[in-house]
Amino acid sequence: MEGGGIAVRRRRRSRARARGRSPLSPARKKSGSGEAFERPRPECVDSEDDLFGDYDSFGNDSLLADDLEQNCLQSADDVRDCNKLDRNATMKPVCGDVQLQNDKNVAKTAKSDGNRNECDLLRIVTEQEDQSLKHLNDSFESLPSSQLLFFKKSDECFVGPHRAEYGREGAHCLNDSLDKVADLLYCNDIEKSKVTDSSASASFEASRRKSLKDRLKSTMTGNARTSTLLVSKSKQLKEAVVSEEIGIIEKTNTSPFVDIGPFYGLPTKVKELLLQFRKIEKLYDWQHTCLTLESLQQRKNLIYSLPTSGGKTLVAEILILQELLCKQMDVLMILPYVAIVQEKVGGLSGFGMELGFLVEEYAGSKGRIPPIKRRQKKSLYVATIEKGHSLVNSLIETGQICDLGLVVVDELHMLGEGSRGAILEMVLAKILYTSKTTQIIGMSATLSNVEDLQQFLKADYYTSNFRPVELKEFVKIKDSIYEVDSKAENGLTFCRLLEFKYSSSLQKMDPDHLIALVTEVIPNYSCLVFCPTKKNCENVAEMICKYLNRDYRQLKENEKQDLIKDLTNICNGRLCPVLKRTIPFGIAYHHSDLTSDERKRIEEAYSSGILCLLTCTSTLAAGVNLPARRVILRAPYVATEFLKKNQYKQMVGRAGRAGIDKAGESILIAQEKDRHLVQTLIYSPLESCYSNLLVELNKGIRSLLLSLVGLKIANNPEEVYQFMRITLFSVQPQLLPTEKTLRDVTMEVLEWLKDKALLKEKTSCDGIQSFQNNLEITPLGQATYKGSVDLAHCNALYGDLKKGLEGLILESCLHLLYLTTPYEMTSQCTPDWIVYFKEYSQLSPVEQHVADLVGVPESFIMKKASGQGIKKDVDSNTVTRLYLSFILLSLLKETNIWRVAEKFNLSRGFIQTLLNSASSFSSSVLHFCEELNEFWVYKALLTELTKKLSYCVKAELIPLMEVNGVLEARAKQLYNSGYKTLAQLANADPQVMVRTIEHLSRNQARQIVSSAKMLLTEKAEALQEEVEELLRIPTDMP
Repeated sequence: MEGGGIAVRRRRRSRARARGRSPLSPARKKSGSGEAFERPRPECVDSEDDLFGDYDSFGNDSLLADDLEQNCLQSADDVRDCNKLDRNATMKPVCGDVQLQNDKNVAKTAKSDGNRNECDLLRIVTEQEDQSLKHLNDSFESLPSSQLLFFKKSDECFVGPHRAEYGREGAHCLNDSLDKVADLLYCNDIEKSKVTDSSASASFEASRRKSLKDRLKSTMTGNARTSTLLVSKSKQLKEAVVSEEIGIIEKTNTSPFVDIGPFYGLPTKVKELLLQFRKIEKLYDWQHTCLTLESLQQRKNLIYSLPTSGGKTLVAEILILQELLCKQMDVLMILPYVAIVQEKVGGLSGFGMELGFLVEEYAGSKGRIPPIKRRQKKSLYVATIEKGHSLVNSLIETGQICDLGLVVVDELHMLGEGSRGAILEMVLAKILYTSKTTQIIGMSATLSNVEDLQQFLKADYYTSNFRPVELKEFVKIKDSIYEVDSKAENGLTFCRLLEFKYSSSLQKMDPDHLIALVTEVIPNYSCLVFCPTKKNCENVAEMICKYLNRDYRQLKENEKQDLIKDLTNICNGRLCPVLKRTIPFGIAYHHSDLTSDERKRIEEAYSSGILCLLTCTSTLAAGVNLPARRVILRAPYVATEFLKKNQYKQMVGRAGRAGIDKAGESILIAQEKDRHLVQTLIYSPLESCYSNLLVELNKGIRSLLLSLVGLKIANNPEEVYQFMRITLFSVQPQLLPTEKTLRDVTMEVLEWLKDKALLKEKTSCDGIQSFQNNLEITPLGQATYKGSVDLAHCNALYGDLKKGLEGLILESCLHLLYLTTPYEMTSQCTPDWIVYFKEYSQLSPVEQHVADLVGVPESFIMKKASGQGIKKDVDSNTVTRLYLSFILLSLLKETNIWRVAEKFNLSRGFIQTLLNSASSFSSSVLHFCEELNEFWVYKALLTELTKKLSYCVKAELIPLMEVNGVLEARAKQLYNSGYKTLAQLANADPQVMVRTIEHLSRNQARQIVSSAKMLLTEKAEALQEEVEELLRIPTDMP
């Protein structure tokens, strides 16, 4: 060692969870030497051996022994000046151990003192004890009252149990305090020894032979087992003083929140960006109250609920910015639909570029799994429920889950909605179980059984009835309009009669008086009409236009013509006949049979005021934010099912635009026969949110338990059961099957997984079963959960891929398309056999051979098309999957959804859904194959196929379509205007883009440029991380 210093090594040991024993403190600074030793971070220990077992040199040459002597000689001034005690101590890890090292001068002193024998040391210490204790007692009276009060609390720190996750501060306080008093306790032990030793010289001689190490062991072990109350007042006082000082310093230095500005801890620039991007000048009172809740300051989980349009999202975004900028942690935001994810990514990319964090999209096939571990910038992951689940799994597997500081869940009531609710429950349960530092924030406008959700998430709850715009609810029965009034006897108060002159023909066409209701609002204000079915949306839009005055056509005529032109270009020269007739009147329909490009353009036109009325399905209520002055519910039904309270609240919540309208109106049109049902609907409580882990034949719980073992969250049945106890399902025992407990259900599912060869019993190398960790995932199980493949289809997928290896045809992509066609889509499509045979006939011989390989011969298709009987049985799911793969093949060849939809007699919305599902499933199959070495050949092939399916455009447009908010039509515009690469788009001037690209608003141009910059930054950061990783010196160098 340098300078001949003596090193004392100590192995790291696990912290004791519930013990108050003191670890041995290292040597402190010697009085007057001006030198300091490096001290390790204090650790709790479990036994006597832990206390002293690693200190093997406490004899003549021991620095600790010499230091104890010197500290016993310190004056009372040293006690009063607590800030001088060990303030220069530092920690220096050396290969996992802690090394204590002193300077040359201290080492020399230690060596000279080492020549003193043990008897001399005992005599000197004993003579000084009384004087030292006298000074300590004298100092008691002069201490301030705050320190005397703190003395009373020191007992809890000294003897109280410490939880592993919260005990660091307490353990540190305990160890540092014992550092300061250990010397005096030793001196007290010497005093007792002196009385005993003076009785006989033989006894003294025996004591001399006993090493100082053994004496220290026995004394300090006794001290560790002694209650604080047995320690003298002066010693307790010294401990309290030091502990208070150190506690204050630690609290200051380890604050989890760094206040970097006046706007809720955020810089003023955030407030300026909110004004610039969102036109928000001031927060609502409830938002301020929520952001300053004590529970948020203490990093507790929180659920908050307000009516639609109340401003919930802004609170979540401010909390996200606090986590990213002040706490320097990553954030996950979970949203219900792809469209909302894309909207949010576009809206937050500008904030990311200005404030220095990354916004990463996880939807469909987008998003890197596992994510890149950033060293410079923090990431905001914006994800759908399914992609959020895959992301959390990867973070747990790679040990990065603790880097996730905050999880925000929008539409928390989705927990109760089918299989997607089950996935959301899995995500939240895994975060709760694996990360004690991740905060969860949930928000919704429609929550009922909040107590269950609070218990599940261990969260506080905040609610308010605030709405920036007052909502008035009405019900129309015949030609009378009633206002919803909770004080009325039947809940409805008569308001007025409709005054609209109907001809006999118009009365037949519009018996519900829709035209009268909408013309009271449009064209000066906006209106939404929710219809039960997609077809009804189109019919209602046409019917309204048929009887509107011609004057409606003259309003914003040029803008409407531009909209028609845009939609025609989007559809490659085609335009829906219904839209062609309704748009001139400022009316359009909106439902899932439109393509993504069409929906986006119609939404933009409605938001800008070009369109004043949309007829839509209920999905719009849960989708992008499109408020209106008046919302009309065409009927209290969704398809053939009566409306639920949650659906009703979401629809009427769209009424009223903050900053534009003074009030919002909703009108529910009902028939006399439904009057009682409508009254019940209006005043019934919101539907409760129940766990969906057992729906669809236990689909959710099976997938959950498989991933628990795969991620090594649980290694045996008991650990799996303990995990299940923290789920929402465990909070709701009424969901359990009759006469079965949670443990029974858990064990049954584990047995099912083992029967399906997804899990197996783990055995040791000698064939003996292990009872500690006796569950292990099989390769098939690993591939299934890694690829997020439905357990109902994993065996079929494995069989198809295995069969494909026997004769994979690569001259066409048809074979790969068949393998990546989603199994669940087969129930949504019935083949048109004439079209089926026609498409088969147009295939090349190689492609026709693919049909034979998968088990669909030409003779079968021909007989079906001609209506002949079929003797040979052919699997219907295989037949339908092949038909769907024909559709995908046509899409990749033509890249025109309109033509493909006409060719197969299907709606363009279904074609779009099939394409998106195939893209997502292709990504899942890719991850599935990556876990099974036998399928290595598929990896490169599926990577390219997934990219083709994701964009379904010409190769030159793909770089532009990677940018959030840029769809095919816009990509073509950008490409033709000279923006051909991501770099060109990222460095574009929004003002120039507005002038050169038709129908591009300034806000859209800014969002596109911001998103391009964000994507370019992400790619650059990823490459930089790769470079640093390659150049990093390995830690396991030989």
